[in-house]
Amino acid sequence: MAVTVLTACGAGDDDKTTEAVEELGEMEGQVSILAWPGYVEDGSNDPDVDWVSAFEEETGCQVTSKVYGTSDEALNLAKSGEYDVIAASGDLSLRLISSGEAQEVNTDLVPNYDQVFDFLKDSEWNTLDGVNYGVPHGYGANLLMYNEKSFDTAPTSWGAVFEEEELERNAGKVTAYDSPIYIADAALYLMKTQPELGIENPYALDQEQLDASVELLKQQREYVGEYWSDYLKEIQAFETGDSVVGTTWQVIKNNISNKDVAVTLPEEGATAWNDTWMLSSQAENPNCSYAWMDYILSPEANAQATEYFGEAPNSPAACEETTNPEHCDIFHAGDEEYAEQLWFWRTPIKDCLDGRDVECTDYADWTQAWTEIKG
Repeated sequence: MAVTVLTACGAGDDDKTTEAVEELGEMEGQVSILAWPGYVEDGSNDPDVDWVSAFEEETGCQVTSKVYGTSDEALNLAKSGEYDVIAASGDLSLRLISSGEAQEVNTDLVPNYDQVFDFLKDSEWNTLDGVNYGVPHGYGANLLMYNEKSFDTAPTSWGAVFEEEELERNAGKVTAYDSPIYIADAALYLMKTQPELGIENPYALDQEQLDASVELLKQQREYVGEYWSDYLKEIQAFETGDSVVGTTWQVIKNNISNKDVAVTLPEEGATAWNDTWMLSSQAENPNCSYAWMDYILSPEANAQATEYFGEAPNSPAACEETTNPEHCDIFHAGDEEYAEQLWFWRTPIKDCLDGRDVECTDYADWTQAWTEIKG
């Protein structure tokens, strides 16, 4: 593979850089970042929340950033070529790679990568054929949240949102994540409860398996009061009682004052996200981009960012820097046994991710199915 040296000029307006690099050049003085809300805080939203200013002072790279609400939105924004670095969840990362929008990342140029939990490295959602296309940021599970007053006994299974008898008791007050990737949640439940379907990986579904998952979600749809992608809206819905059961994130539970609301990792396990900092193939400021990736992996910055957002940090050293000494315990950071119960988001592709020699459905199929589910 060709090796290049990055210079301050970066890639041209129309060029895409895909090869690994050996060394960096001079900082360009700026870097543009595309990320989830809460990942790039400079004090403008809250004067007490700022890890960007220290980076700017340290490197001379001025940060501009844009937030997105869904991975689909992020993909379209990334294709514009206006962003150097992208924070991508597993349902986006492989799409960036396959579309040529991401370039290989030389982890030797990211010294803080050495501190990252080993089980987060070389992961299947950001590494292809042994080549790294990013560095880990933080991760979290898609959990089951419920109002204890709506249940005789605390639910321990995803059946609380998928079995009709359970759904009927909370009709109109069920909530679910608003994204095609949520199909994997239904597939995971079927994988555990209907083994005859032969599902081995909730992101590797042939047509029959996808159809079964879609049918389950169409049944659920009749009882859903609201689909959510903005976690602030889910917080409000559980506070008011408009929602009483559904998929959630730990950070959402942490911000709900209603003491009747609880959260659990169901017995079937759960889907999850694991976010990666990726370098755009159209990056015009690659040197500042590498500086950002190393900085945001540093214990101090990673602790601030992941604690603020509400997710597990990426290293033991970051856990030592969190303001709340119990943060990493709450989010199970570094707990490999817990992580083994999670199916981190991956992009469905035709070449089955479970290794079967059949054609699987891809993300386009899932997107079409999601439209049909929601009606």
